[in-house]
Amino acid sequence: MIWSPFILTLQVTVVASVLIGVVGLGLSILLARSRFPGQLVVETLLNLPLVLPPSVVGYYLLLFLGRDGPVVQWLGIRLLFTWEAAAIASFVVGLPLMVETARSAIAQVDPELESAARTLGSSELEVLWRITLPLAQQGILAGLLLGVARALGEFGATLMIAGNIPGRTQTLPLAIYDAVQNSQYGLANLMVLVMTILCFFLLFWVRRLQRQDWRSKQYTKIT
Repeated sequence: MIWSPFILTLQVTVVASVLIGVVGLGLSILLARSRFPGQLVVETLLNLPLVLPPSVVGYYLLLFLGRDGPVVQWLGIRLLFTWEAAAIASFVVGLPLMVETARSAIAQVDPELESAARTLGSSELEVLWRITLPLAQQGILAGLLLGVARALGEFGATLMIAGNIPGRTQTLPLAIYDAVQNSQYGLANLMVLVMTILCFFLLFWVRRLQRQDWRSKQYTKIT
């Protein structure tokens, strides 16, 4: 019984991770290297899923993906109560962690190094690809892993827009809830252990990256 929600969880998390990585990196670069009117509002909106109750985030997604929402009205795509909806929910709640961590890493890249590359004839895209992203890569990867860990454990918003349909939308967090409700504590213990191991591995990797980044910065200061 654990395999179906486990495989579905991996499927949802992989799709959400790709979205978090692509969209999150783009937003991180934009926020770290640009100043535009309303930027503070945009940054605040991006961080709302971190503090809003999951049910509120799910309700907003319900309005966005529902039959009267723009996705159905403009695109004609119905996503409610599908695994794709679960992936969107995981993406939304994981995105802020990626953006905040990656933006901070990009902002800490020495502007003088980027300016030196420009004076040598590098285009803005070349500066980004050869200087900025390599120097910030540990922070970017740490942000991605944090976003993935959050996406992996998403429960409330997923329940609102994807439901809890075994074999279709029931991810591991939802299956754990069902197991506890049905007093299947042995199964719940097994799924909880799997979730804990996965999240521990991701967070351990994040901490290792952060420690390596700190050591490299200390070495740079000394030299």
